[in-house]
Amino acid sequence: MRRSVLTGFAVAASLALAQPHATAADVVSVGSVDATSANLWPLYVAVKNGYFDAANIKLDLVFAQSNASVIQQLAAGSYVVAPTAGMVDPIRAIDKGAPLGLVRIVIQAPPYALLAKPEIKRLDDLKGKTIIIGGAKDITRIFTERMLAPHGLKSGDYDYVFAGATSARFSALKSGAVDAALLTMPFNFFAESAGFSNLGFTFEYLPDMPFAGMAVNRPWAAANGDVLRRFLDAYNKGVAFFADPSNREAVVKLQMEVSKIGQDDVEKSYAFLHDKDLFEPTGKVSKRKVGSVIGALRDLGDLPADFTVDRVLLPGVTQISE
Repeated sequence: MRRSVLTGFAVAASLALAQPHATAADVVSVGSVDATSANLWPLYVAVKNGYFDAANIKLDLVFAQSNASVIQQLAAGSYVVAPTAGMVDPIRAIDKGAPLGLVRIVIQAPPYALLAKPEIKRLDDLKGKTIIIGGAKDITRIFTERMLAPHGLKSGDYDYVFAGATSARFSALKSGAVDAALLTMPFNFFAESAGFSNLGFTFEYLPDMPFAGMAVNRPWAAANGDVLRRFLDAYNKGVAFFADPSNREAVVKLQMEVSKIGQDDVEKSYAFLHDKDLFEPTGKVSKRKVGSVIGALRDLGDLPADFTVDRVLLPGVTQISE
């Protein structure tokens, strides 16, 4: 479903601060999965505060059913920027020859929590239990196993079942069909409120494994380098505004308008993302951290041994750090 960024926010045109320009604005088609996702927070802030208008950019925001669909359409050129793509999908696509590049890390550690039945109080207690994750080859398997290994549990000590959507995993936990579930916002909050045990957060075990990045269509980027740089500059201003604690009230109010989620849950999401510094602040891409994702995908058997970080980056645009 294709919607302009203004209607996509479902909060009317008041979110965009229109400013006159001598020349027509450059239209950038942007693809994402969920209009209400907190991962889009800096993007919405940048629109609300007029940063894209000041950069003479107009967004055409498109929502797809899955991250895999986002990446497929990005590779086809149906849109040209995916601002919150899960890191593994563009990397897998690049390995298969898709013309994509990574220009920014967005969420710099996986924002999941492992929730379990109330009587389960420790990760060690999951031996012999059933855990629901995203899939047999999903990155959530890596997250879960990296959490459990330091507690003496290895693959085979517990059973897996699978559901791709966090909402479905929460439903399975709530119904009693599984003993534990890997959940992200806001379902980890819902589960805790319902009395389930929070056994820990993935970012505590994987602080250097980025979760989401900004991917672009390479042919478009090659032809529109100046537009892409202006886009990144406007987005980075949105990240900086979110990071400033004095703007808490404004960014919470904005997300409530966008998501139609209650203030308490939005406040929890803000504290989770802001206080744990999960939005990458510098705009740079660490080769070491992206390498940790590539290593995890090799462990799953999804990437060949000779796949390098350099294949993912966009020379001349991506700001690289070691």
